[in-house]
Amino acid sequence: MTVVKYFFLSDGWCVGRVWGMSGLWDEVAWRRRPQIEQLDLSVWENGEKLWLYRVEAEVVMVEVKPSPSVESGAIGQVVLKRLITADQAIDILCNVNKQIVNL
Repeated sequence: MTVVKYFFLSDGWCVGRVWGMSGLWDEVAWRRRPQIEQLDLSVWENGEKLWLYRVEAEVVMVEVKPSPSVESGAIGQVVLKRLITADQAIDILCNVNKQIVNL
């Protein structure tokens, strides 16, 4: 069974560097880019749209940053994202749905 991981990323941000178990992802050694896929699921949190991304099991951590079209002028604005399990992603999606229903 392959373990898939997930993370949420703000609309307008993009993935930068990627780390695997042995350190920074090396496309030459792996002979490919890491598998990172934006899914068709998003949530709104604090007025911000967050997209759900799926990553392969070998990925340990991802760096995210504003895409060039969205950069706010902040120097060095980069964030390391903690990856979550499928169960955690479902919990987040369900909790947002509950909040909408209770409005």
